[in-house]
Order: sequence, then structure tokens, then C-alpha cells
Amino acid sequence: MLILAVDTSGKKGSVALVRFEAETSHTLEVVALAGGTFSAQLVPQISELLKTHNLTKSDIDAFAVASGPGSFTGLRVGLAAVKALAEILEKPIAAVSLLEAVACAAGLEGEVAGALDAGRGEIYFGKFTVVGSLATMTSQQLLTAQEFLACAAGHEVVTPDQKIGDLARDRKLRVAQIDPPRADAIARIGFMKIQAGEVISAEDLDANYIRRSDAETKKSISHQ
Repeated sequence: MLILAVDTSGKKGSVALVRFEAETSHTLEVVALAGGTFSAQLVPQISELLKTHNLTKSDIDAFAVASGPGSFTGLRVGLAAVKALAEILEKPIAAVSLLEAVACAAGLEGEVAGALDAGRGEIYFGKFTVVGSLATMTSQQLLTAQEFLACAAGHEVVTPDQKIGDLARDRKLRVAQIDPPRADAIARIGFMKIQAGEVISAEDLDANYIRRSDAETKKSISHQ
């Protein structure tokens, strides 16, 4: 199975082609995307990636995409591209939480917490039960620093963000510092979801922002 994976959730993004055969996987290539220009880069990079490996869009068997949390604009770009390609090619999609990718990245098992810098002094936080390479989400939310410290107590915290790691270590919490997950990690989780039948249609694919947009917040306040 050849999976095209896309992650445009953060300041930097990536696209990957990963081939899965039996119980092995081979990453053909991971291409980095510079933040701020995802809309201009994404489709040309996908085309170039396929061309480099003598493949066409029809060779893609499935898609995996980071569905959030993250940048509102960035996520929309990645999801729109995957929606369009999957609909045209009639291929399945696996939507992968970035917090799930973070929780799986440290190779830990049991009760694991994934944490990401959400900006504005807030933290995206998700609790997972990890068995092998599979993570089952038990909760995810947007927290202040103090709320994060309270919720993370008793869990192994996995994060790619130095500030969050330092904050947790200052409170004597267990921390696993990782590199930010790339699109090939999204592909591997996506493959497991597809194998388990956890696929989504292009029509139903949507972002999981966790945080409401500024427009939604203002609308909510105006109706109070």
C-alpha cells in the first residue's frame, strides 16, 4: 500500500510517500514545506514527489493527513488538498491527530500525555492509552500552563516543545522530549487506522482545531 501523507498543521510542514508491505514500511521520501507558503507549495510538491519516484496520482492507495490541532490556515490547506485528491481518485483517508503522533513518538506504553504549544500561553493536551504503536485517545483539551501541570500529574508527558518540557520538568513531572513528528509518522499511524477500518470520506474530513477561531469566539461573545 502506497500512502501519501500530509502535515500542514504547524509553522513547518511536510509531505511523505511511504510504502507498506506486510509488516514493513519504506519511506520513499519526506519533503519539508516552509511555513507561510503551504498553499503555494503543497500541490506542486506532491506532483514533484510523485514524478521523482516515477509514480502518478493513480498509484496512491490511500491518504493520511494531520487533522489538528494547529494553525487554522495551515490545516485548511492540507485538508483541502487531500479532500480533492481522495475524491477524484476515490481513495480512503485516515485523519491523524497531531497529539496522537506526539504520544506515539517516544515509544512508550501505558498512560501517555501528548502536549503541544498552542501559543497565547496555552497548551494543547491529550491523554492516550498507548499499546504497541496504537494510541487510544481518552481526552484532549486546550489548557493554561497551570491547568496543564495539574492534568499532566501522574502521566509521562511527551512533547516536541522545549518550553513545555522545561515547565513540566520544573514540577518534577516525567518528560520525554522528541523531535516534531513529520509526515512519515502521520503515514504510519494512518496505515494502522486504515488496517483497522478507521477511514473517513473526503466529504466528512474536517479539522480538529480544539481551539475556536477568533471569529467564532467573537460571535459567541456577541450573542451573550
